[in-house]
Amino acid sequence: MEFLSVEDVLMNLEMKDSMLAAEFGCGSAAFATSLAKKLRRGRVYALDIQEAKLSALKSRLEVEKIGNVTTILCDLEKPKGSTLKDGIIDMVLIPNVLFQSENKGDIINEAKRVLRIGGQLLIIDWAKKTPFSPKSGVPSPEEIKSIAEGLGLSLKKEFMAGDYHYGLLFIK
Repeated sequence: MEFLSVEDVLMNLEMKDSMLAAEFGCGSAAFATSLAKKLRRGRVYALDIQEAKLSALKSRLEVEKIGNVTTILCDLEKPKGSTLKDGIIDMVLIPNVLFQSENKGDIINEAKRVLRIGGQLLIIDWAKKTPFSPKSGVPSPEEIKSIAEGLGLSLKKEFMAGDYHYGLLFIK
């Protein structure tokens, strides 16, 4: 049984080492740090609403000597909440965040806003109820597809991301 393999999930993205990426709701930033190692000539933006998460990430980046990550304290549910410019990001990852939000569409719309045309949006969330999954708020893949497609994003791929999560890859 596999909980969630960051490396396996990232294999679903098309990457060049000079890309710009963002992890929305980065928490421990497992995706941001892995992306930073792959995007050596690029930049990764790690965004979260919790200062403590970003502070811990900054310490980790120093220890691991990773210099291409920018942390941003923000509220992704607000209009232009990421503070990133329109249409500049090549890929946005939203891993295990949407179940925590009442405004899932606002977060997905913010990802769309910052993505360049042809950019990739990867959403990971809980696929099934388990003793350690959230008790409520978990969006189904159908709910996320409906929101994203309603915003003009095209589904490119749907996959299982470990034993407990699904992945949806959209293109702007």
